[in-house]
Amino acid sequence: ALLAFSAIVNGVFQTENSKRRIHQAMVTSLNEDNESVTVEWIENGDTKGKEIDLESIFALNADLAPEEEMAPSPDTPPPPTPSSVKINKIAKNRRTIAPSKIEAPSRDNRVVTTRARAAQPPQPEPAPAPPPPAQQPAQPTPAQTAQQLQNARRKSNCVKEVEKLQEKRERRRIQQQELREKRAQEVDTTIPNYEIMYMIRDFRASLDYRPLTTADLIEEHRICVCVRKRPLNKKELTMKDLDVITIPSKDVVMVHEPKQKVDLTRFLENQTFRFDYTFDDSTTNEMVYRFTARPLVETIFERGMATCFAYGQTGSGKTHTMGGDFSGKNQDCAKGVYALAARDVFVMLKKPNHKKLDLQVYATFFEIYSGKVFDLLNHKTKLRVLEDGKQQVQVVGLQEKDVKCTEDVLKLIEIGNSCRTSGQTSANAHSSRSHAVFQIILRRKGKMHGKFSLIDLAGNERGADTSSADRQTRLEGAEINKSLLALKECIRALGLNKPHTPFRASKLTQVLRDSFIGENSRTCMIATISPGMTSCENTLNTLRYANRVKELTVDANQVMEGVRPNIHVVNQMELLDEDWLSSSPQRDDLKLLCEQNGEEMSPQLYTFHEAVSQMGEMEEQVLEDHRAVFQESIRWLEDEKVLLEMTEEVDYDVDTYATQLEQILDQKIDILTELRDKVKSFRSALQDEEQASKQINPKRPRAV
Repeated sequence: ALLAFSAIVNGVFQTENSKRRIHQAMVTSLNEDNESVTVEWIENGDTKGKEIDLESIFALNADLAPEEEMAPSPDTPPPPTPSSVKINKIAKNRRTIAPSKIEAPSRDNRVVTTRARAAQPPQPEPAPAPPPPAQQPAQPTPAQTAQQLQNARRKSNCVKEVEKLQEKRERRRIQQQELREKRAQEVDTTIPNYEIMYMIRDFRASLDYRPLTTADLIEEHRICVCVRKRPLNKKELTMKDLDVITIPSKDVVMVHEPKQKVDLTRFLENQTFRFDYTFDDSTTNEMVYRFTARPLVETIFERGMATCFAYGQTGSGKTHTMGGDFSGKNQDCAKGVYALAARDVFVMLKKPNHKKLDLQVYATFFEIYSGKVFDLLNHKTKLRVLEDGKQQVQVVGLQEKDVKCTEDVLKLIEIGNSCRTSGQTSANAHSSRSHAVFQIILRRKGKMHGKFSLIDLAGNERGADTSSADRQTRLEGAEINKSLLALKECIRALGLNKPHTPFRASKLTQVLRDSFIGENSRTCMIATISPGMTSCENTLNTLRYANRVKELTVDANQVMEGVRPNIHVVNQMELLDEDWLSSSPQRDDLKLLCEQNGEEMSPQLYTFHEAVSQMGEMEEQVLEDHRAVFQESIRWLEDEKVLLEMTEEVDYDVDTYATQLEQILDQKIDILTELRDKVKSFRSALQDEEQASKQINPKRPRAV
């Protein structure tokens, strides 16, 4: 059938290009699957080609269209028909242009040549020779009769093949129409993206579901990474958003990301991630706690440090998981991980082997906002984070509240949550702009025995606000971005037993330093994700972050093979002043953080973080010096008051007065001049930060 079709159309015929010009082209192949042909032509000396459906060919070349024809009688030779004449004409044109025109590249061992109609119009067909003067037409020769029979057979085969293609196409059209009608009955077409919804439904129907149950064993992990999916909220249900998250088993989560081809055909890209545990939207807080934070409670009774934190986009369920159920503005703290952990601490405290230790339970609650620490249990008093002589990080002034039961813990949680810093983002009208850290501390005779830190992190989408025009928003985003990267690297270092942990890179990891060192330290991360299609990009970013936290703990050899050094970033580091970098451990850790996260932190973003860090250090120094000058000014006022009182005496010593006043003024000038110079440098750092923020070109995380 292909040879028969080629006998007709594998010659010169007309086609139409994108510039609406008519060309003569050569058929190079027949595509039976989609009823099209591939053609080539030469235009301005270049060989060009495209794929054209048969209907377009027949529309531009009506004389090539198949026609119904009676089969010739075996006894009577068929007379020449217009179609057979056209066949001969095509063959003739093909022979005449082949040897003399520009040759195109060979395809399938054939030389295909063509010419543009615009360059040389086709020659008119010669008029048919007049019949001989005899009354009866001349009888065809045996050779002519054989040729006519062969042409008739060729056309007959071609017509049959084209008819088969048309029948297949009609059957497909009918089947597609029936399928569309069936889908229209099953799916509510008023739902936006209902086609995507139908594809997700078909995909889920093919899965074998084995969700996590209470009968599953709780495995021991030094680093546990799990994912929790929340249900669609009221806003998403109102806008009829689609659920694009599927959790088929206890350790797998799938994201059905809608995609679109070049021809606007929509399809799903099903991305799969594997974690220690995955919780679907029907899982309760008690179930999540059972597999995540509960195994860590025993650690603190064994003189260990435990950390559990919730990470994800704003509105994905972090605060619900850690703090408890919400009903409007009312919060039921008793159902959050905070309270459930405190309950088990007091239960285990009564066990005989723990009761003899005579342990006391304390609780702290503070937040980290824009690189500053505030005590949520003491009217948001600003605290300082310092290292003592033993290189132990101390949060100076942080109040520890003595708690005797779970109810005491619930009261502290309510007090802390009521004054936590929040604000509006594109994702949530009441976004948590700070990291909230709740700690349960066990002390024995005043000394630290164990500590459990439970952290509700700020929404990860706020880290993208580093290029905002508002400085406060920039600083918020910079601290969140940097602290999340530092947290990831500290957990990696914990899992790989690295000799150095870059905890100084952010204030969050600095205050949690003791949780990332030592052999008896355990960490659990709960990545919370939103199920809606509108949150798909943020959900994928959350899953990629969580996946990178865990993947480096599998095989160190694979990690080294998969890491590619970011040469551009390293070169940027070499251009910086080494003395200036080595002057601060915080900057050293920041440099290390950038080198280890070259795919997520561009050189411009690193420069911005450096400017922010330098500005923060100078701000603390200026504030400290200003407080010192203020205290010194009080002493100066007292000395000046004594001098002035001395001048009221009749016979006061003028020399003494002048000498003491001069000394006071010299002290003022020296101290105030030094403070003024630091303020000028601080203002210069503010300008550097603003300039660096305008150059930010952050890299997007690479898909894994």
